[in-house]
Amino acid sequence: MPLSEHEQRMLDQIERALYAEDPKFANTVRQTNPAVHYKRWIIKAGLGFVVGVVLLMTGLMLQSTVAQVAISVLGFLVMLLCFLWGASAWRRSSGGGAEAVAEAEPKQKRRGGNRPGMMNRFEERWRRRQEGEE
Repeated sequence: MPLSEHEQRMLDQIERALYAEDPKFANTVRQTNPAVHYKRWIIKAGLGFVVGVVLLMTGLMLQSTVAQVAISVLGFLVMLLCFLWGASAWRRSSGGGAEAVAEAEPKQKRRGGNRPGMMNRFEERWRRRQEGEE
C-alpha cells in the first residue's frame, strides 16, 4: 500500500531532520543492507551446525553411556536449532518472510469461493449454518 502525499512529505521531512541532526548515523543506516545481516546469520548457523555434528560424533565415540547419550543429544539439538535458524535467515534474505505472507493473504481473500477442497466446503457449511439454512 503506497503512502499518501502527506505521509510521504512527513517521511521526507523526518529524513532531512535526521540527516541534519546526525549525518554519520544517517549514512550508516542508509548503507546497511538487510541481506548482508541475514547472510551473516546463515554463515553462523552453518558453523553452529558443524559444531553440532562434531558434538554428535564425539558423543558416539565416548565410552561412558550416560556421557555418550548426553553429548549426542546436545549435538543433535545444536544441529536442529542451527538448521532452523539458518532456514529462517535464508527465507528472510530471499524475501519469503512475513512480508510475503502478508502480500499473499489479500490474493487468497479475493479468490474467495474459487478455493477448491476441504476449506471451501468448511466455509460453505459455516456460512449456511450462520444463515440458518441447516
